[in-house]
Amino acid sequence: MDQLYGEFEAFVAGAAGRLLHVATLLTAEPEEDGSAARRLLSGALARTYADWRRLRGDDPYAATRAELCAAFARNAWRHHRGRGGVLAALAPPERLVLVLRVYEGVAEEQTAALLGVPPERVRVLLNRAMAGVRPHGAAV
Repeated sequence: MDQLYGEFEAFVAGAAGRLLHVATLLTAEPEEDGSAARRLLSGALARTYADWRRLRGDDPYAATRAELCAAFARNAWRHHRGRGGVLAALAPPERLVLVLRVYEGVAEEQTAALLGVPPERVRVLLNRAMAGVRPHGAAV
């Protein structure tokens, strides 16, 4: 059991910073606040720890990110209005797709499967999100 905890602790030490940034982008909070993002990440890490024995052979980062995104999607109504974060102008589904596709580099098909939507919906949400963050008149 101590070895499992040590492995999990090492995973958290290496991945928590990036995962917290993902959570902060999703919740659209200023980085200096981040209370909702920390709660979101804590829940995802708790679920990852509960499944750690099973996840050891898989990619624990991808599993934790999936938990983080699923929890965000379940509670997106809480984050409907961003609180000043860089993606605050976007609706929660747009934020989710933008973070997964652009920041995390998750393939369109994987993003669609994770969210339970068709790939076409992912493309629509990403296009809408990109238009929402692009400065007026600027080309991508």
